[in-house]
Amino acid sequence: MHDMVGIRAVSELKSSKFALRSYLYIIFHELVGQPASWLYADEKVRVFYAVRLFLGLLSVTSDATLVVAVSRKYGKRLASYALAMLCLASGCFFASTSFLPSSFSMYAMSLSSGLFLLEKPAWAVAVAAVGVILGWPFSILAFLPVTLSSLAKQFKQAFLSGAVTSTALLAFSILVDHYYYQRWTSSVFNLLMYNVLGGGESHLYGTEGPLFYIRNGFNNFNFCFIFALLFLGILPIARKKYAPDLFIVISPLYIWLAFMSLQLHKEERFLYPIYPLVCIAASAVIESFPDLFRDKYNPYNNSIIVMTAKILRPVALSLILCASHSRTFSLINGYAAPLEVYKILEHHDDAGTGSVLCVGSEWHRFPSSFFIPNYIGEVRWIDDGFRGLLPFPFNATLGGTSAAPPYFNNKNKASDEQYLQDLQACTFLVELQLNRPYPYRGNDLSTWEPIAALPYLDRELSPAKYRSFFIPYLWQQKNVFGMYKLLKRVSKPKR
Repeated sequence: MHDMVGIRAVSELKSSKFALRSYLYIIFHELVGQPASWLYADEKVRVFYAVRLFLGLLSVTSDATLVVAVSRKYGKRLASYALAMLCLASGCFFASTSFLPSSFSMYAMSLSSGLFLLEKPAWAVAVAAVGVILGWPFSILAFLPVTLSSLAKQFKQAFLSGAVTSTALLAFSILVDHYYYQRWTSSVFNLLMYNVLGGGESHLYGTEGPLFYIRNGFNNFNFCFIFALLFLGILPIARKKYAPDLFIVISPLYIWLAFMSLQLHKEERFLYPIYPLVCIAASAVIESFPDLFRDKYNPYNNSIIVMTAKILRPVALSLILCASHSRTFSLINGYAAPLEVYKILEHHDDAGTGSVLCVGSEWHRFPSSFFIPNYIGEVRWIDDGFRGLLPFPFNATLGGTSAAPPYFNNKNKASDEQYLQDLQACTFLVELQLNRPYPYRGNDLSTWEPIAALPYLDRELSPAKYRSFFIPYLWQQKNVFGMYKLLKRVSKPKR
């Protein structure tokens, strides 16, 4: 459900005037998307899930490399803890299959960190370059510790590896973008300059306080996140075990968290690159429980308190995994309605070819055009009060991918043309109806009939502890639910 999270960048991606996103990242997914589209020509949703499975495989491969590296360098216990968290932590579970540049940078972070621990600094730098250039350029800050340390270990090989990889990827990116934008430009450079020089008004898409990522981190990793933040605290005691290499690998967790917390506009996806490091840091803390109570002059001390600390390790891990499962269950059952509602469209092709699907304030939960059957002519937004720029239907007559439509702007401000003015043209409408003491939507639903309605967790009216984690019986009783609806226009009888 993250395809539209980065919706703010879609207009600049499609406009050659700004060219803030490279098409190289998109066509990379054609490795699976294209064969899947041939195999499932009439079932676009299967192509969607094929790409997601491909992304999941990339995540598994990169995380497996990191776990193997941790096992060889720090032991099987630490690696086992990390593996369990990487597999079951809610944050990693959802980020691993998200079609987002920040997720791609997350894969690169796991792989680069694993290669660094395996004493392959040149490869670590090369993978870091791929994560930054092909994935998310801003993640360069998170890759700095491993990159600089790799250069310190093996300067010549690591420098050449990074330089060759970066040059080749940048050149390939420029060539690909020249083909699509029909002009010579570097999307990587454009994106960095656009944000460094203050382009856009991201506050239009929401701002959050400095503790947003702390709360978000606890929701997605529960006690694992708290243990991860405590890694610096146990480092003086466990420095012989973990310094300097594991500290270097984990340090981007603190650097990136601090940097992103200073930004006014915050989104969960911005933390994706450091998600694997949260699991590694927490595993190191749990594995070190006995060391906190052991006499440094007698490392083989097995007093009662040390033995108790050893027993607490599996207890802490079990608590984290149970809470992670609870969080995942809550998300799937509380927020899966958009995916399920859009799937129902394929069963209503009697509406006729060229039907129009309208979406109002639910634009940010639009899953993907892969869920839109062929009889739907277009998806249009209707004005529901949002003042930010939204994507427009692709118009090949304007010049295809090389077009620079005038209604796009570099301030992310809404254009009057982005909304469908004639609401009578809508055949279907997606609407979230919440129980509010005041009118929550301005749409007149008297001319619509619901053809699907699924419960959707109301975040504002549900208590945080009950909506964030699934607690049997209490989850249904304490939370408040709205209805996520797919409606079809009712034809008025002729008089």
